[in-house]
Amino acid sequence: MSIKVGLIGPHDSLQIVREYLQKTNDFTCSTFTCIDEQDLEKYVLPQKSQMDLWLCTGPITYKIVQEWGKLEAPILHIQIHGTALYSLLLKIAYTHGVTADQISFDAITKEDVLIALQQVGMTEHAPRVKSDTFDFEPLIQFHRTCFEQGLSKVAITGHPIDAILRKEGIPAYRIFPTEISMESAVSEMRRVYETLQFKKSQIAVQIIEYDVVMHEQDTTALTTQHLHDVERQFMQQLMPYVKQVQGSILTIGFGRYAIFSTRGFLQDATENFSQKAEVSSLPVQQLEDLTCGIGIGRSAQEAEVNAWHALMQSRTNGKGSWMVCFDDRSMTGPLGEAQQLTYSYSSQQIEAIRQKTSLSAVTLQKLSSIIHKRGTEQFSANELAQYLQMTPRSARRILNELEMTGLAKVVAEESPRQTGRPRKIYQLQLND
Repeated sequence: MSIKVGLIGPHDSLQIVREYLQKTNDFTCSTFTCIDEQDLEKYVLPQKSQMDLWLCTGPITYKIVQEWGKLEAPILHIQIHGTALYSLLLKIAYTHGVTADQISFDAITKEDVLIALQQVGMTEHAPRVKSDTFDFEPLIQFHRTCFEQGLSKVAITGHPIDAILRKEGIPAYRIFPTEISMESAVSEMRRVYETLQFKKSQIAVQIIEYDVVMHEQDTTALTTQHLHDVERQFMQQLMPYVKQVQGSILTIGFGRYAIFSTRGFLQDATENFSQKAEVSSLPVQQLEDLTCGIGIGRSAQEAEVNAWHALMQSRTNGKGSWMVCFDDRSMTGPLGEAQQLTYSYSSQQIEAIRQKTSLSAVTLQKLSSIIHKRGTEQFSANELAQYLQMTPRSARRILNELEMTGLAKVVAEESPRQTGRPRKIYQLQLND
């Protein structure tokens, strides 16, 4: 087993971590020297699909990568352990003769700093810590202000802030990964990888619906035998895709097929469940008309049940829709759409709201997912229609019903660009 790990961080930290990982037998490392999002775009993005895991050399790099948000594989980071911090504190105390309140800290919580100070007996003064941001400029200004006002004489920070502060004449130190912290990271990477492998081996069922009759040009020649011939031909066209996902296929009804595979193969075929799979053996028009539900489960039965849940939602979305239902009863889709949503169709809170309205649990879950995705509870009917892929009239009906049951209220109005009535802005209150 060789786990492909992408290491991200400043050059000197990368060297330390890479040398440690080379002593193990189960990791293959690629290093990416990055300190900001521009570096990530240039060096990491082209290789993002080549790694099983990503490991950041410290918390600041980890925060930058998380906020960048373009990696799909799990991202871990090497945490700052007490041994690294209090050995650095001893060095600073010996070199500069400072007390704890004369050191400014970032990239570490105040609680962790206090624990380390207790270890080295520097508990006579409270430390100055800024841990509410990982943005460079606020952290640089924090250390600079502390130093200029005489509140600190030394800074403990990360790269590249330490180099910037030293250029300004401020003594600055960094905490480098220790063997204990790297050993902890290695253990976590192995655990995460094993979990990933288990998930990839989960059973997956893909149910495909296709209207054979609709694509027959000469409907006057339709007979039962002819339709069976057409269906058999269509099934043969699906076989290259079935082989691609290393699955098996069954006919489960006229124009309906079930492909049994594993999560890993379907995940690869759909680009991590974000796009419709390419079925190159089918004409474009036929591919666009496939309605599909993918189910993931810990057993074949659970996967098939979830595939039916996904297919029923695909039918609601319309012909050509693909949805996925996972083993945790969450749903994602439509695949390939810009407004793809992930939501759970099993929730006591949603069920309680459903009983107050005529809206389905799926619709309410979608609303909850949209709120989470947009970071706001305020919508116009047109905005909601865009996210739910329905007409503005249907979206207004939903908003009106929520308003009547006290689950939404009008908070503002906006004037349309052209003539017409002002549009109401609603605030949803599903989480109250």
